[in-house]
Amino acid sequence: MKKVISTSKAPAAIGPYSQAIQVGNFVYTSGQIPIDTSTGQFAEGGIKEQTRQSLLNVKAILEESGLKMSDVVKTTVFMADMNDFADMNSVYAEFFSEPYPARSAVAVRTLPKGALVEIEVVAYR
Repeated sequence: MKKVISTSKAPAAIGPYSQAIQVGNFVYTSGQIPIDTSTGQFAEGGIKEQTRQSLLNVKAILEESGLKMSDVVKTTVFMADMNDFADMNSVYAEFFSEPYPARSAVAVRTLPKGALVEIEVVAYR
């Protein structure tokens, strides 16, 4: 059975999707763009600040479901510019420790609202 995970500490879904869905022991988050819920705007700055905010949004959703970043088993990082990879990666490393989750990182043509990064995860309880 599917269970919807939702928190006001991460951006609300702006379409026909959920912030996250739990199925059994797995939690699947929707992609999180760098909206700061306290301002409703993107985190100020560049790729580092946007990566940090996207991951803080992911963390808030996981915490709502009783999980931690250490429970993440897979991440997907979407970037508007692969030249930002090193800066994204340096912030990403602040949120995860060994054993690191599996990860895909891809460049895409555009992201919602002109974001520089969007991150989704799969976590295991």
